[in-house]
Amino acid sequence: MDIKLAQCFIAVDDHDKALPFYRDVLGLEVRNDVAFEGMRWVTVGSPAQPDVEIVLEPPLADPNASPADKEAMAELLAKGMLRGVIFSTDDCDATFERIRAAGGDVLQEPIDQPYGVRDCAFRDPAGNMLRFSQPRKR
Repeated sequence: MDIKLAQCFIAVDDHDKALPFYRDVLGLEVRNDVAFEGMRWVTVGSPAQPDVEIVLEPPLADPNASPADKEAMAELLAKGMLRGVIFSTDDCDATFERIRAAGGDVLQEPIDQPYGVRDCAFRDPAGNMLRFSQPRKR
């Protein structure tokens, strides 16, 4: 039995700010842009991984969620407390320079980690942490 990742989700509070970052800065392709019941989902993915999609969705995209729960999620997102994703790259330093030059919000410059990768980190426009990881050369 094969099990593979198909989709992961990142909460965003403004698709019109998130889309240029994920599309133009990171170079992901837009695969879908759907509105439904007052919400919007945008699906992006790497051209190198046609089977994997990232869904940019509103915080707590559940029509049955209470207003208090939606507000709590929006507050966590604003604080940068929701998890983002880790991207792999074959050149962490070049990826860092490209994203920084495009105005990316730097959290961590490239460093060699004790667990065997060189990585860097940015915040997306919604405050999510995104890491870019390259296996260290031996």
